[in-house]
Amino acid sequence: MATILENMRVIDLTQALAGPYCTMLLGDLGADVIKIETPGAGDQSRGWGPPFVEGESAYFLSINRNKRSLTLDIKSVAGQKVLHQLIASADVFVCNIPKESSRRRAGVDVETLQALNPRLIYCLISGYGSTGPYAERPGYDLIAQGEAGLMSVTGEPDGEPMRYPIPIADITTGLYSTIGILAALLARERTGQGQVLDITLMESQSAWLTMLASSLLNGGQEPQRLGNIHPNIVPYQVFQARDKYIILAVGTEKLWQAFCDALGLEHLKNDPRFATNKDRNKNRSELIPVLDELFSTQPADYWLEKLKDTGIPNGPIDTIADTLAHPQHRARHFIVDLQHPLIGPVKSMGNPVNLSATPVSYRLAPPILGQHTAEVLAELGYDEAAIAALREQRVV
Repeated sequence: MATILENMRVIDLTQALAGPYCTMLLGDLGADVIKIETPGAGDQSRGWGPPFVEGESAYFLSINRNKRSLTLDIKSVAGQKVLHQLIASADVFVCNIPKESSRRRAGVDVETLQALNPRLIYCLISGYGSTGPYAERPGYDLIAQGEAGLMSVTGEPDGEPMRYPIPIADITTGLYSTIGILAALLARERTGQGQVLDITLMESQSAWLTMLASSLLNGGQEPQRLGNIHPNIVPYQVFQARDKYIILAVGTEKLWQAFCDALGLEHLKNDPRFATNKDRNKNRSELIPVLDELFSTQPADYWLEKLKDTGIPNGPIDTIADTLAHPQHRARHFIVDLQHPLIGPVKSMGNPVNLSATPVSYRLAPPILGQHTAEVLAELGYDEAAIAALREQRVV
């Protein structure tokens, strides 16, 4: 079956995570993604480890499938010529060089590229954007997690602020960039014109505040660090069974009734202190210790089996190894396996966008540095002698 972005070309001039994650998603949707990397060095995440597998960073391997690597010195005149040739017929350009002066020196500023290709979708990813008092400041995931307010409410009430262990600001920015690019491509179908996207880590991460922001903006209530409990729903949290932790999400009165029936808790079901979610929230300090004591008496599987057919959302807190071996992932083929030229089979997490008519595809393993340089240059019309000359000049 065809993929939705088949015959689309994406030029990826990004490093680290937000940009590469975006372009990997576009590659999964069928785009021909050409990753521009500095000769001899490449994407900075190639050096982020351990672990390394046959010299390749596991970090890099996780976010760079479905791409072709072209090494190119974009500071050189010859390198910029190659890049401009690529962009002249490309559909999307993704860049995370934060400073306008640097983009101009590299010949990848908006004006230059739009003049080359008015249909180009130009996506700029940065910490804070191209306008405002923080424009062009460097940005990293950890800074965005802190400055966007999420770390202030992550962790135990009496503990220190905590970062999420996965770079969620980068990943979120990559997701919003992908959404924006797809929207811009759809708009281009109607207008024939490209446009510029200005996507930031700060705004992408701050957008996650949603109901927390609303609590303050509309309710005048400053959110506090609560650990694993839900500020509005009870019981909706982590409990410790005899052998491991489990999660329960009793989000409605019907589910509360089913919860009490399944576990034989008639005394709680009929207790007016816990009759409604509002009551349970008000009397949380009286209810939760009772449930804590109950769950500690049996292993997790015992409780999960009792709750299995109740309709109450519940589950264990699994290790990463447990998750990767999850029968649901296996049944839906969510672990991707691609053949790498140095490593052999390389596995990564799949793309969760399941399309019935134009499904995602997994074609290329994460490339070794410059793996496709000669191939891409040949497509641009360079013969072997011209490619050899570029190599000799260290342009590629």
